[in-house]
Amino acid sequence: MKQFRYFSRPGAIKHTVQKAFGVLMLFFYALLMSMNNPPPALTTGLVLIFVYLLGLWVIGFLFRIFSMRITSVADEAEATMLSSVTRDLLSKLYLPVLICDEDGKIIWYNKALAQIFHAGEVLYGRYLDQYCTATAREIRTAEALDGFPVAVLPTVHAHFHNNTVFNEERDSLRRDFRVKNYDFTAEGKNFSVLIWNDKRDLVTLEQKMENAETVVGYILIDNLDEVLQFVQEQYRLASAQVESILSRWIADRDGLIREYERNKYLVVFEARHLAALKESRFSVMDEIHTVRVGESNMPVTISMGLAHVGGTLSEKEAAAHAALDLALQRGGDQVVYRTEAGVEFYGGRTKSVQKRTKVKSRVFAGELAALISGSSNVLIMGHRFADHDSVGSCIGIYKFAEFCGVRANVVVNDQDPNTRICLEWFRSRDDYRGVFVDAPSAQDLVTSETLLIICDVSNPVNFEAQSLYECVRTTVIIDHHRKTGELKYPPALMYIEPSASSASELVSEMLEQSLPLGSLPKEEADLLLSGILLDTNQFTRNTGVRTFSAALYLRSEGASPSDAKMLFRTSLDDFMREAKFESNVIIYRDIIAIAVRDSDGSTADDRIAAAKAADRLLTVSGVMASFALVRIDETVHISARSQGNVNVQLILERMRGGGHYDVAGAQLRGVPMQTVLEQLKSAIDTYLAEIT
Repeated sequence: MKQFRYFSRPGAIKHTVQKAFGVLMLFFYALLMSMNNPPPALTTGLVLIFVYLLGLWVIGFLFRIFSMRITSVADEAEATMLSSVTRDLLSKLYLPVLICDEDGKIIWYNKALAQIFHAGEVLYGRYLDQYCTATAREIRTAEALDGFPVAVLPTVHAHFHNNTVFNEERDSLRRDFRVKNYDFTAEGKNFSVLIWNDKRDLVTLEQKMENAETVVGYILIDNLDEVLQFVQEQYRLASAQVESILSRWIADRDGLIREYERNKYLVVFEARHLAALKESRFSVMDEIHTVRVGESNMPVTISMGLAHVGGTLSEKEAAAHAALDLALQRGGDQVVYRTEAGVEFYGGRTKSVQKRTKVKSRVFAGELAALISGSSNVLIMGHRFADHDSVGSCIGIYKFAEFCGVRANVVVNDQDPNTRICLEWFRSRDDYRGVFVDAPSAQDLVTSETLLIICDVSNPVNFEAQSLYECVRTTVIIDHHRKTGELKYPPALMYIEPSASSASELVSEMLEQSLPLGSLPKEEADLLLSGILLDTNQFTRNTGVRTFSAALYLRSEGASPSDAKMLFRTSLDDFMREAKFESNVIIYRDIIAIAVRDSDGSTADDRIAAAKAADRLLTVSGVMASFALVRIDETVHISARSQGNVNVQLILERMRGGGHYDVAGAQLRGVPMQTVLEQLKSAIDTYLAEIT
């Protein structure tokens, strides 16, 4: 095939003939040299042949030189023509094109680019970042296949080198592009060809599609029955007022609202209204608060769950229902807004109202008994830095599991001084020998059928043994604090009642519904009563009918208030620790007391003293809420208390904390005390600005 291709070229044939004549000439020359007297005619013929071949070679050599020159001129002409065509194409191309050097200095651009820059001046020699929000280096090093996102704003003959922020007026004229870079080298220098693809239409379309997305929500009037418990004949009037407000609110947003059960509504509207709703912080809740019936001063409240997530309508509805459940678990009177990015909370500024019925506790107790009976063993734990409410509720659940006939253990921290008295009280008894275990020992007790019951906490960060929660498949949560988010592993059962004073109150109700009368030992009853006393501050805070009902049950089982208070005895050292907090107190915004202790050598006992100091600060005239801060090693602990007019839980949620309406806490690791104090004041300012 190579030979065929070679001889298919005319020039190759000519060279082959010349080589053949050369071979013949050498042959005749050798023949002449072998003859003694060669004939003159033969000699003359050979000389003529030689001259002829030499002439052919010279002519061929000159022809090749001339051909090479013609080819070079043709190549230059072709390159010149191609360069002219390329420039003409780039100049007339509808896409903006710009050529710059490595530093972003503009070398060349077409008319389309001059139009998008709105430049009434020559751009040559200027820098790219004077006219857009990106540098040449950023565009050149971008890894996105569709280019680097760049915004172009009118320059108005002003220079904004080094990415100076553009003002709001020009922001309204902003145009978004995707810029693709192509590098080339010329005369030893590097240049970039930047092609700009206008994304304005695509961005506009995406925005329209996003605004037209469906938002599904559930609304529940969560306290109307309690408000109207003495004026039932006015129920229809109050319900109609609330429905009128909700209907007007959703009609203003071109939405749809339907009542599917008594006091329960389904709403649907477009996502374009969400920005205004969030800016007003869902002011419809404040309108609902104006509905009052009879002589009652308690406002009507609603809970709302909204879902702005992807997926089908069925998936949106399920997400909205989960959001409503979360709003109720946090105490109601608030909006829980779920998105793909997370959960946002709005409202929650009124205290939770205790329900009059114990049906929920009885139903939960039955479900828990069935779950315990189907387990091989039960592990029970509370929160870190356990208090009397945490330990008391764990002991109450232990008695519940014992009544179900299943082996149970309570996970505790032996080094926690706050629970030392409680644990010593029970460890001296034979029936509690081996019941209390630490976290490593509890890991050895885990099987595929183990049930983990968590009391007085719902945030995994504050679990006594978070690793234990990661290992057990089936869990149950019993808590009275407002839920702050979704759990990584959904529990099999969850009983979160923020209207309850304490976890001990919830557990006492369950025991009352399940255990035979007189079967709860006095020591367990005393410990449960101490948990209620602690979280209610001796029945002076966050109490309701169910709180006293639970205390009445415990009293009937032998609990003694004086014996329960013995668990709160403190040493002289603890008394002095509390005094150190009270010697460094500031009053902020006239109604907030803040006590700070920032010294080396603080221990867990100082954290307990901080909680007690926060309680005592509420006795100061004019103080509606108190915060006690103490630094232990690298962690700042905050204990917060309220008289009931300030929601300290919402304040500390902004600092990654949580708790109850009038009892809350937070822990910030690796943050200086002064920074924590500034963050706390900022959170207080934000909260007070929202409620005024």
